[in-house]
Amino acid sequence: MSIFFRKLAKSAPLAFTNTFKSSNNYTSYGSKASYGAFAALSGGISLYYFNSSSNLAYLDSSDENAAEKMALSPDKWLEFKLHETANVSHNTKLYRFTFDPDVKLGLDIASCILTRAPTGQNDEGKTKYVIRPYTPISDPDSKGYFDLMIKIYPEGKMSQHFAKLRPGDVLEVKGPIEKLRYTPNMKKHIGMIAGGSGVTPMLQVAEAILKNPDDKTQVSLIYANVSPDDILLKQKLDILATSHPNFKVFYTVDNPSENWKGGVGYVSNDMVSKGLPVPSNDTLVLVCGPPGMMEHISGNKAKDYSQGELSGVLKELGYTEEMVYKF
Repeated sequence: MSIFFRKLAKSAPLAFTNTFKSSNNYTSYGSKASYGAFAALSGGISLYYFNSSSNLAYLDSSDENAAEKMALSPDKWLEFKLHETANVSHNTKLYRFTFDPDVKLGLDIASCILTRAPTGQNDEGKTKYVIRPYTPISDPDSKGYFDLMIKIYPEGKMSQHFAKLRPGDVLEVKGPIEKLRYTPNMKKHIGMIAGGSGVTPMLQVAEAILKNPDDKTQVSLIYANVSPDDILLKQKLDILATSHPNFKVFYTVDNPSENWKGGVGYVSNDMVSKGLPVPSNDTLVLVCGPPGMMEHISGNKAKDYSQGELSGVLKELGYTEEMVYKF
């Protein structure tokens, strides 16, 4: 397991340091103000909780899974032991957490987990927590472990908690939280637009499709980053693309290297028209990225975290709200 784990880390060469630096006047790849919203690889929202109660709605287990024991609990925080870590870059690590080797974690496609860490006490003397959502990069069908890829931010409350974890320490986890309920062949063609760490939920959906021989869904991914070195899990994505004819990936970067052969610049109308499925009832486009990018491509979610109004590039090209899902 250790050898595979370290190979996985080497297959994810990214330099997050530059990922959230400002680029011209377009904030999709992040000013300093946006880093907190994307500290979680899931692309989810950072939340603070002051006790163990939660007002989030969780995914109900299906009848099929009800009889199968799962490691996660949607109702209570459980401790998972850190088994090992592996360096991805100078400030990014893979963390493998383990549990009963005969049990699956309990994630559906697409869903994420919540993690929490104590940050002191409130005025009433109750423990105060910081909570962050993360999408594991390990196969949801894996038994006995799950992997998280974490970038350590100097001022990130949750990532600093991860930085202090050592093998044998435990992490409190709760979930799963449903993002998009995917079912095989629900659409003929799924398009994906991801920026930076927003590729994580896309990978979860894509891998679920590609490992299922009965799922004939076509998948097309446009993946945007600041530079080639910022591309997350590029080697893994390239292998998926070369080994599965129904998966295509197109990379675009703001600052190309001398030998760069992909796209250059922000995701444009032309890139979407050429790289993603045309608007139709058999099309679904998934979007996940920093707030500026989301605003440019599809519009951000509403303040209540619902999908919100569709705008930006996708609306201009004729997609409707029913054809787009924002992570």
